[in-house]
Amino acid sequence: MVHSAHNSPARVTRREMLWRFGGGFGGIALAHLLGAEGLLAGEGAPASGFSNTTGVLHRGGGLHKPAKVKRVVQLFMNGGVSQCDTFDYKPLLNQRHGQKFEPGPGVRVEAATSAVGNVLGNPFPFRQHGQCGRWVSGVFPHVARCVDDLAFIMSMASKTNVHGPGSYMMNTGFITPGFPAMGAWVSYALGSLSENLPAFVVMPDPRGLPYNNLGNFSSGFLPVAHAGTVIKPTSPTPIADLFPPKSAKHITPESEREGLALLNELNREHADQWPGDSRLEARIASYELAARMQLSAPVVLDISGESEATKRLYGLDEKVTEEFGRRCLIARRMLERGVRFVQVWSGAGGPTNNWDNHANIEKELPPMAAATDKPAAGLLLDLKSRGMLEDTLVIWTTEFGRQPFSQGSTGRDHNGGTFVTWLAGAGVKGGSSYGESDEWSWRARDPVYCYDLHATVLHLMGVDHEKLTFRHNGTDRRLTDVHGHVLRKILA
Repeated sequence: MVHSAHNSPARVTRREMLWRFGGGFGGIALAHLLGAEGLLAGEGAPASGFSNTTGVLHRGGGLHKPAKVKRVVQLFMNGGVSQCDTFDYKPLLNQRHGQKFEPGPGVRVEAATSAVGNVLGNPFPFRQHGQCGRWVSGVFPHVARCVDDLAFIMSMASKTNVHGPGSYMMNTGFITPGFPAMGAWVSYALGSLSENLPAFVVMPDPRGLPYNNLGNFSSGFLPVAHAGTVIKPTSPTPIADLFPPKSAKHITPESEREGLALLNELNREHADQWPGDSRLEARIASYELAARMQLSAPVVLDISGESEATKRLYGLDEKVTEEFGRRCLIARRMLERGVRFVQVWSGAGGPTNNWDNHANIEKELPPMAAATDKPAAGLLLDLKSRGMLEDTLVIWTTEFGRQPFSQGSTGRDHNGGTFVTWLAGAGVKGGSSYGESDEWSWRARDPVYCYDLHATVLHLMGVDHEKLTFRHNGTDRRLTDVHGHVLRKILA
C-alpha cells in the first residue's frame, strides 16, 4: 500500500505531531464547552457533569424527550402532616366527633403506636379557595391563596407507618436504606446546570437532621458524586470544610498548592490500583467543586442584595417565618444559579420540633404550619413573578398522614393509608387534583405511591422512569423499582 506524504507516520514532522496532539486536546476542550452550553449540532449534547450511559440529553433538557421542567425544589415536611387537618376536608369527622370509629362491618382498625381512639374532629375551620374551590384549613392561609396554581394529589399512600422507612420510601422509592434519593437520580441522569454549584443540594431544618439523617439524601449505589450536598444557611459554618479553620495559621495559598499537587499524585496512583472504584473519582470531583464553591457559594448564601419587598414576601421580617423563609429564598437563588434539585426540610427527627403531632393536634400543628405557610407561598409567588415557574417544579410533601381517630384525647397517630402532596410549576395543571380518600380520610381510594410521584417528576424532566437504570449487583435498578405510572390527569 502506498501512503501519501501527509498520512505516512514516518514523515510526520515534530511540528505537525505537536499540532495534532495540541489540536486534539483543544478540540476536546472546545467540544466540552460547546456541549455544556448546548451548542453542539443536533441532539445529544450532555450537560456539564453528565455521567449516565442510558441515553443522551435532548436540547430541550431531557434525557429521553424534551423536558418541561429544568429544575426542582422540594419542600419536605418531616414527621407526617395531618391531611385531615390541612388539605383533606371531611365533614364526617366533626359530625362523628367523640364517637367510636367504625369504618365498616368487619373492618380491622389498628394504630401504629397507640390504642384506637374515638373519631377526632378537626379543630381548624376549612374554607374553599380560588376558582377551583379547593378546601384548605385555616392553618395555611397563604398557601390557600395559591390553590389555582397547585395540583393536589389527594390519595397518596405509603407502605409503612413508621417514620424511618416512610421517609426512605418517599425519598428513594424503597423502605430500606442503601438506595439513591430522587435528587441523586436526577443528578445522575441530567447532570449539573452549573460548574460552580452542586446538582443536588439539601437544606435541613437547623434543629436537626430528619429521620434517617443523611440517608434520605444518599447516592446509594450511584457514584458518590450524586449525593446531596448538605448546606445549613443559618449555621456559623453553612458548608462544612469549605474553608480552613481560622486557627490553622499554617495553611497558606502556597502550602495549599503544594498539598494539592501531592494529593493529585497520590490520587493517580490510587486510581491506577483501583480502576473500578468510583469513590476516589467522586472525592476528586467534590474537591474540585469545593474549590469553585469557595467563590460561588458565599454569593448564593448572601441575601443582602435582595429587596426588602422580597424579604417580606418570604416572611423574613417575622420571627416565626424568618428561618424557613430564608432557606426558601436561598433555594430560589440556588435554582436561578444552576442547582438542579433543591430540598428544603421542615422538622427534625425525634418526638418534637416536627409534624409528628401525637399529643395535641390543636397545639402542635399550628406552629409548624405557621413557620412554613408564608415562605412556601412566597416562594411560589416569587418564582412566578420572575418567570421561573415556566421551567421549575415545586413539590410539597411528607412521608405519610395521620389517623382520623384520636390518640389519647387530642393527638393523632401515624397513618400510611392516605396523605396529601401538591405540585406547582412547569407542566402542572393548576387547580387540578388527582384521587381522593374515603369519607373518613383514613384510606386512599385508587392510592398513589411514591413510584407514581417519582415517575411524574422524571417525566416532566424529560426522563422515562422505566429507561433510567443503573446496573447494580446484577440488577438494572430504577428509582421506581418495577412500579410507577405518570399522573397525566394533573399535567398541563
